[in-house]
Amino acid sequence: MRPLVLTLALSAAFCGAVLLAAPRPLLPVDEAATRPDFFSFRARLQQAIANRDAPAVLAIVDRHIKNSFGDDSGIDAFREMWKPHQPDSELWNALGTVLSLGGRFPSAETFVAPYVFSEWPDDVDAFEHVAVIGTDVRVRAAADSAGPVLGSVSYAILPVPRIDSPAEGWRPVTFEGRTGYVSAAFTRYAIDYRAIFSSASGQWRLVTFVAGD
Repeated sequence: MRPLVLTLALSAAFCGAVLLAAPRPLLPVDEAATRPDFFSFRARLQQAIANRDAPAVLAIVDRHIKNSFGDDSGIDAFREMWKPHQPDSELWNALGTVLSLGGRFPSAETFVAPYVFSEWPDDVDAFEHVAVIGTDVRVRAAADSAGPVLGSVSYAILPVPRIDSPAEGWRPVTFEGRTGYVSAAFTRYAIDYRAIFSSASGQWRLVTFVAGD
């Protein structure tokens, strides 16, 4: 009996190592076009963001919007947090990036973006893994654009090793059993900002815009 138990244990350990070593696919999904009303709404919102049009953006924010996992809900807290009337508000980049990364309709009247959040597998720790959001993204041996290339990866999830002081602009990842680095511009965490839009009486509203867990 003991050899069988040992064999099963070794087999499980081997499978676990394979799962950790191989990047897990996380392909882009964007269902917006399946609902023409939402597709048009999103296009208008993206244009408003590009123009830094605060009144237009605030017009689609639900008055009870969830801004975090604390008690600061509501449109007044949203204004205070993001200061959208300031041209350099971080809202433009944060919300613009979320909208550019697709998403899914979990129900007929709800759209969740970006796809990195909506498609993230339940069995993968969102704090210990990161998604690569590009095709043939290079993994380098050092946090340097001139560093040796370990390989490349396309639209996949990679483990994140513990690095005390990661270099700015780079994400440390575990790739084929080694520590490598990917340009932060091609990565995203599932716990980064995500948006939930809801439709009521034919009008779409931003009802949640949060980060974290």
